[in-house]
Amino acid sequence: MPALRRAALAVALLVTALSIAPCPSLAQAPHRAILRAKLQHELAQIADSFDGVMGIEVVDLTDSTRIGVNDTLVFPQGSAIKVPILIELYRQAEARPALLTRQHRISAATRTGGSGVLQFFSDGTSSLSNEDLAVLMVTLSDNGATNLLIDAVGMDSVNHTLRTLGLTQTRLQRRMIQPEASARGQENISTPAEAATIMARLARCALPLSPAWCERVMHILELPKDEAVRSVIPSNIRVASKPGSLEGVATSWALVELPDRPFVITVMTNYGGGDGDGDDAIRKAAKAAYAYFTRLAGVTPYGTRVAREKK
Repeated sequence: MPALRRAALAVALLVTALSIAPCPSLAQAPHRAILRAKLQHELAQIADSFDGVMGIEVVDLTDSTRIGVNDTLVFPQGSAIKVPILIELYRQAEARPALLTRQHRISAATRTGGSGVLQFFSDGTSSLSNEDLAVLMVTLSDNGATNLLIDAVGMDSVNHTLRTLGLTQTRLQRRMIQPEASARGQENISTPAEAATIMARLARCALPLSPAWCERVMHILELPKDEAVRSVIPSNIRVASKPGSLEGVATSWALVELPDRPFVITVMTNYGGGDGDGDDAIRKAAKAAYAYFTRLAGVTPYGTRVAREKK
């Protein structure tokens, strides 16, 4: 048999074998679909049981599948909008590293109410860099620090970067603690789906940032803070997150670095009744998502749990 015909026959036999032999990932697709449907149902129940309105988006960073409940609704963000501000700071600083070390003298003009500590600093006694302010913005949700950073990078620049990423519903529209602007509807907004896209992009560094600078953003978001998603994830698992709250509003953007099955969860509530009911609902959603992903982590393609040798 000529060599060319033998090669053609070998290819044909290989194609036939591959078509007959079961592919584990394909064979288990219906099983995974059942598990996703269960999580979808559980998240929908959590949202339905919340007295106000609740939106949720979960992204499996392993296979890019998404599970959403009211995920395209626009919600006010509170301090969760500080994630795009942080990304924009480091985007600009990559071209101008001196931006991170630029100093700000704390004075009456820099004080803002709400959360944070800058409002309690004495006039002229402290000088903080933009990177110091970024840490305060994320860990203590410091509103004075946030306003200084908005001035440093420009509100229009934050929104321009969001638009270039194809995000049409996420907008920074006012500085922190401006009740008159909020009353006019000039709110900082996003959707669970778009917020999840931002966090998933950060995980892959699919942002206008180099990997090293993505890691710096991740490091700041992983710093300890009081946050609903973080509170239900074991402490040995890294979580990059930012919560937000306003009267009747609770939000959380989180990237959970679960070994073997990392995921993103974004949860947003409004029309809440107070007394922490929004944060409680966020915790329930995060617990459900974590249980789902731990079920998928560390299994064979056929769903068998196999003890792995420790290295």
